[in-house]
Amino acid sequence: MLHSRLLRYIDEVARSGSIRAAGEKLHIAPSAINKHLLLLEEEIGEPLFDRLPRGLRPTPAGEILLAHVRRTMQEYRQVEAEIRDLKTLQKGEVIIATATGLASGIVSTAAASFAAQHPHIKISIRVMSVREILDALVNGDADLGLSFNLPPSPQLECLWEMDTSLGAVMSPTHALARMESIPLAYCASYPLIFADRSMLIHGIVADTFEEAGLSVEPAFQTNSIEAMKRLAAASESIAFLSKFDIAEEYRHEVLTYRQIRDRAFSKNVLSLVRREKHGHGLASLLLAEEIMGVLGAMSG
Repeated sequence: MLHSRLLRYIDEVARSGSIRAAGEKLHIAPSAINKHLLLLEEEIGEPLFDRLPRGLRPTPAGEILLAHVRRTMQEYRQVEAEIRDLKTLQKGEVIIATATGLASGIVSTAAASFAAQHPHIKISIRVMSVREILDALVNGDADLGLSFNLPPSPQLECLWEMDTSLGAVMSPTHALARMESIPLAYCASYPLIFADRSMLIHGIVADTFEEAGLSVEPAFQTNSIEAMKRLAAASESIAFLSKFDIAEEYRHEVLTYRQIRDRAFSKNVLSLVRREKHGHGLASLLLAEEIMGVLGAMSG
């Protein structure tokens, strides 16, 4: 690095408060450090340190230079990390923890695009519950997480977030599919597919029907998003999911999504997160960008 020795000398003298202590820390003769400082002060035309009885203290000019030195050193460390990351694109693995419907749609689409550009990177897609996704990220067993209603955590950084409203999901040939939006009461006339009580969306859907004064008994209950989608596609039944859950099926016209006209479901927030304090690597960030691209195209 250009001038790297001098930058380290200035930084360490300021931290240590003396040339002798800086020399001991850096394993450099104090006279060599002092010589470099004197030459730099001569070049700048200002003293950089006040020579005090108990050590050295940066002058106002020294504080300005010191801020520049530390920014430069930090930026260079970042450049070094990015250069190292370029090498990892020749090999390695990115692990994403996600929910069932997202794994087969959004994540798979983004992963295929990423793999076409970076064929040497292995991508592992792991389907997990919300609690398992959080644990995998915090414990370092996953690089990225994509799911609905992830609770906030100081250990995670949110890269993308959106309220993805639930709606009526059905076959494109369903009688109600001719409508642009559907009153909730109309859905009650058909067999309903509910998430079971182990899933958060069960409460969201059940509470909405109850608040609307509609007493319904679902024909099907399951904790599998895939099962909900298959049931809806193969019958007159109606499931209640977000359009992000059915990305692939919607694209292939296997399923369609209709908003509920007269009653809003409570929030159903989709988030893409990563570990806050971990060396994420360029590969995981690039995969995150692919995923955000797919999400942005769907929400636009």
